[in-house]
Amino acid sequence: MSDYISTTLLLLPFVSSALIAAAVLGVLAGVLGPLIVTRNMAFSVHGTSELALTGGAAALLAGINVGYGSLVGAIVAAVILGLLTRKVSEHDSVIGAVLAFGLGVGVLLLSFYEGNSANKFGLLIGQIASVDSGSLVLLVSAAVGVLVVLSFIYRPLLFASVDSEVAAARGVPLRVLSPVFAVLVGVATALGVQTVGSLLVLSLMITPAAAASRVTASPLVATVLSIVFAELAVIGGIVLSLVPGKPVSAFVTAISFLIYLLCRLVGALRARRIGSGRGMASAHLAVGAART
Repeated sequence: MSDYISTTLLLLPFVSSALIAAAVLGVLAGVLGPLIVTRNMAFSVHGTSELALTGGAAALLAGINVGYGSLVGAIVAAVILGLLTRKVSEHDSVIGAVLAFGLGVGVLLLSFYEGNSANKFGLLIGQIASVDSGSLVLLVSAAVGVLVVLSFIYRPLLFASVDSEVAAARGVPLRVLSPVFAVLVGVATALGVQTVGSLLVLSLMITPAAAASRVTASPLVATVLSIVFAELAVIGGIVLSLVPGKPVSAFVTAISFLIYLLCRLVGALRARRIGSGRGMASAHLAVGAART
């Protein structure tokens, strides 16, 4: 089976394009993921993905590249969420309302599409055959743009993500950084829709970063681990999906969740070891104090 994959399936043009797209998405998701987790924006990613679905459905209906429609939909979602979530208390309710609206409109638009049903299904759960040369150029260009913008705002954004009150007191422009970052996340989410699908894009944008946060508190190490986990999940998911011909997203989510469970186990064992070490140290100090 492995020889068949390496000599036949992996050499197909659409598979090669999908693997390149997966590698780019892994880097993008790995870099943005820890910031998303730190800022508690997981639900925002899900809401954005639903409007990315709406934009992709509109593009499919209009006969243009689905990637462009997904990008427009995701950016619109980011702007809407930025305008409507002025208060923290409104955050979840606004995202829920936008999510439901986006999914409803997307389903309506898909109902008017009379072409290949696989194209409609692919928007929901991903389809590697949809990553053609045009989509790949768009993905790489958008990913480079996101990483370039992020390189300029990363340090103040990380500072604001860790402690927003202190960052505001130090003059960090939170009102500018938050919507800019929301747009970056929206673009990254839209790029993942074609590969993983709008319903399961969280498995790529959130789960690897959540796993990394279980084993390290260092932002740099968490980012590196998040990239590695995302690459393993998305590339491994594509390779494993080739022979059975099943949706990529099922394998991506399975690998991501397995990595997350392993990282939780490692984190729990480490915390227990540290706790027992502190307990023994306290006992030695108590014995020493008693002797003196």
